[in-house]
Amino acid sequence: MTGASTAPELDGVLARANGIAMRLPYQSDPTLRDKINAGEIEYLDIHLSNVAQHAWFGLFGDLDIAVVEVCAIREDGLLIPSSSVGNNKTWLERAKGVILEVNARQPLGLDGMHDIYYGTALPPHRMPIPLLNTGDRIGEPYLRCPTDKILAIVETDAPDRSNAFTPPDATSRQIAGHLIEFLRHEIARGRLPANLLPLQSGVGNVTNAVLAELGEGGFTGLTAFTEVIQDGMLDLLDNGTLSMASATALSLSPAATIRFADGIERFRERIVLRPQEISNHPELVRRLGCIAMNGMMEADIYGNVNSTHVMGSRIQNGIGGSGDFARNGYLSCFMSASTAKNGSISRIVPMASHVDHTEHDVAVVVTEQGLADLRGLSPKQRAREIIARCAHPDYRPMLQDYFERACQQSFGKHTPHLLKEALSWHERYIESGSMRNS
Repeated sequence: MTGASTAPELDGVLARANGIAMRLPYQSDPTLRDKINAGEIEYLDIHLSNVAQHAWFGLFGDLDIAVVEVCAIREDGLLIPSSSVGNNKTWLERAKGVILEVNARQPLGLDGMHDIYYGTALPPHRMPIPLLNTGDRIGEPYLRCPTDKILAIVETDAPDRSNAFTPPDATSRQIAGHLIEFLRHEIARGRLPANLLPLQSGVGNVTNAVLAELGEGGFTGLTAFTEVIQDGMLDLLDNGTLSMASATALSLSPAATIRFADGIERFRERIVLRPQEISNHPELVRRLGCIAMNGMMEADIYGNVNSTHVMGSRIQNGIGGSGDFARNGYLSCFMSASTAKNGSISRIVPMASHVDHTEHDVAVVVTEQGLADLRGLSPKQRAREIIARCAHPDYRPMLQDYFERACQQSFGKHTPHLLKEALSWHERYIESGSMRNS
């Protein structure tokens, strides 16, 4: 059990040693992924906002040992959290024993950047969380751990394992351009303020491209209430586009990690790192009105989104926090290139092979081809928009043909489907290596 993904030094090593029987809630290590998809390791994909409360409910059983990284231990015993908070508060509270890893590579300037809220409770005794603005501090800067729980303290000096983000390519910039144009339209119509609403951005090159376009587009006074701060958001904090960012962790490239450490005095005034149960809390996301921007594996013509499974059965990483923000945010946007594997896969399909985000939680679908605003549309109206605006030209006629025949031959006419053909595109890819008709 973790906050989200960990580096190969943990997930990869344990997977190779057959040291994991069950993993949750999110993973991204190739070795671990292969073993999950081979059926050798059980995997529970779960909304990140649910992990802490499910642990308190006892749904995962007893927690024996928690291994928690910290920046430092104060003389009074309080713990200065590291650059990732995640579910560490809950692990420290619930575990019978604790091993603390004091990592000297974590900058001491992190002291004061965190806001650890201890006001959560189990139902029916919950009180409103008193967070009204992105930068509000409602807790304390430190983690607590009873000294009688501490089994060992391990000193390390190791950097976070992080990947360098590639510069946005032409496709990512096209996707970003469509979304920025849409946001400007919403401002012009009076549905968004000039400084937008708090941004949530998933991890990846496409979302980094969107953030880059915001930085180049003259926006100012933006805020972020998100799960992870990545390079693009750090850039916006640096250039003044973003005034405040709230998250649970940093996920920075090696170069950005150095830049963060060098400017930590400045960033400490603009970044708040919180427990995951707060950073991803559905009620806070709804109240603040977040603009959710996340990637997808595929979307079907009615707007159902698959963000986790390849061909319906092979897990990629996991749903992470995207569902927390998509269902509860003011605006839910899903983005992807219109094709994959050199055009042999269409990201827009008749029926999604796995659904993480139903049509009810998806407001906007964006590819390099265009943007479909699905708000206020019936299923058939959504299908026409997605096919016309988001599908690749190589697949658009196939999708149009499927939809028109489904409208005539489907068992029902509300959400027309031809059940014998609905997943035939995926079957065709598995058998022939392409979704295209032969």
